[in-house]
Amino acid sequence: MSTAHKRQKDPQAVRQLLLEVAADLCVEKGAAGLTLDAAAAAAGVSKGGLLHHFPSKADLLFGLLDDMIARMDAAIAEAMRADPEPHGRFTRAYVAVTFGTEAMAEDARWKAMTMPLLAEPALRARWRDWIALQAELHVGTDSSLDCELVRFALDGLWLASVLESHPMDPAQAERMKQRLFDLSRG
Repeated sequence: MSTAHKRQKDPQAVRQLLLEVAADLCVEKGAAGLTLDAAAAAAGVSKGGLLHHFPSKADLLFGLLDDMIARMDAAIAEAMRADPEPHGRFTRAYVAVTFGTEAMAEDARWKAMTMPLLAEPALRARWRDWIALQAELHVGTDSSLDCELVRFALDGLWLASVLESHPMDPAQAERMKQRLFDLSRG
C-alpha cells in the first residue's frame, strides 16, 4: 500500500520545489530542455501534481520568472533600505544587486531564462511590466536622465555577461559599478 496518502501536504513547498527543479533543468539543459515530465520526475511528484501548480510549460516558465523577479525585488528592497540618499536609490540598488555576490547564485538562472525572455512575448510583457512598475514607484527619485542611462547601461552589461561577449575581470567590474553609482547620484 502506498504511503503517499499519509504524506503531509504542503502545496507551497511543492510549488517552490518545482520552481527550483525547473530552474536547475533550465540551467543544465536550457529552457528548450525543460519538460513537464522531467520537472515532475526531478521533483519526485506526479505529473498531475505538477499540473496542479503549473498547467503548462509556459505557466512553469512564468512561475520561474515571477519567482526570480520576487527574489530580485527582495534584494533590491534590502539594498534600498541601506542607502540613506534618496536620489537614485532604486538605481543604485539595481546596480548593487546585479553586480553583487548574491546575484551570482541567481546568475545561472537569469542566463537560462534569457532566451525564453527574448523569444516569448508573454514573458517579455511580464518583464516590461516590472520595469514600468519600478519607473512608476521611483519616479520621484530615479527618473533623471543619468539614472535612466545607468539602468540602460546596466542592462547592456548584464546582456554582455549573459552572452559572454565582453570578458570582464573583477577589478574592471568594480570600477564600472562605482562609475554607475557615481552617475546615479547625478
